[in-house]
Amino acid sequence: MGFLARGSPHRTALRRADELGKLSEYLTFSLAGDAYGVHISYIREILKPLPITEVPRADPHVLGIMSVRGRLVTVIDMRRVFHLPRAPIDRRSRIFLVDSAEDENVGFLVDEVLQVYRLAEGEIEPPDALGGEQPMHIVGVGRPPGGPMLVLLDLKPILGAE
Repeated sequence: MGFLARGSPHRTALRRADELGKLSEYLTFSLAGDAYGVHISYIREILKPLPITEVPRADPHVLGIMSVRGRLVTVIDMRRVFHLPRAPIDRRSRIFLVDSAEDENVGFLVDEVLQVYRLAEGEIEPPDALGGEQPMHIVGVGRPPGGPMLVLLDLKPILGAE
């Protein structure tokens, strides 16, 4: 048996890439029971939540700041971005750190990190598939085979709105 044995996940992914176009990887996470995805190139690190200090008069999406290895990180609550009810931070909650354009350290608090999905171009639909006009940070809908529907996000508009 070789590297690309019949039925292996690698062979299946290569076949999907041939049939549906180039593959892109998305880190997926949940918020209030729905699944979202962010292109893996944005993600620098995934952390368990550390103590967060509130910042007076901060943007409504900003939960506060935390220290990661001596560097301050602004924490954005993704539930606030989507106008979802607040939820307590628990053992499944995670903060993923991203690289921002201005070399600022930014983290996004999510309910739970799920997994990385490899989506072919043919498995991604435009944002209007959700119905109506969508905010700029929603860039599409992913439909991985055998997986949940994913709302795909671009973090740049969220970072710019901060």
